[in-house]
Amino acid sequence: MKRYSNRSNFSTLSEINVTPLLDLAFVLLIIFMITTPLLENSVNLIVPSSAAANAPISQSKVQTISIDRSATIKIDNEILDPGSLVTRLMELKRTNPDVAIVIRPDRELPVQKLVTVMDSLQRAGITKVGIATKAESN
Repeated sequence: MKRYSNRSNFSTLSEINVTPLLDLAFVLLIIFMITTPLLENSVNLIVPSSAAANAPISQSKVQTISIDRSATIKIDNEILDPGSLVTRLMELKRTNPDVAIVIRPDRELPVQKLVTVMDSLQRAGITKVGIATKAESN
């Protein structure tokens, strides 16, 4: 029983068919072209809330820093410049280690002025900080 095969008719492929690869590349290109502009737009965020209650802070430990439109900084109606703000905050921290600060910025105040006050609070070592806001009326 002899087996004859016709293997000499088979030839090896020396080329790869790239048509399916090009189709895949074009589909991916189209997907990225469609989704990229959607990623660049800003997203409206809903700030998360927490059910955990904050520890109560007595009013005697709370100090208020007010900043008006002209970037005048006041602590308890005492006008301070940004240089003396850090020393005043360090004095508050030394007299009361659990001091809490509420910052009341003006609505038109540039953000950089608020960041400067926040940096002063960080240098003074005060970690209990809040920013006073007003609820919007509908």
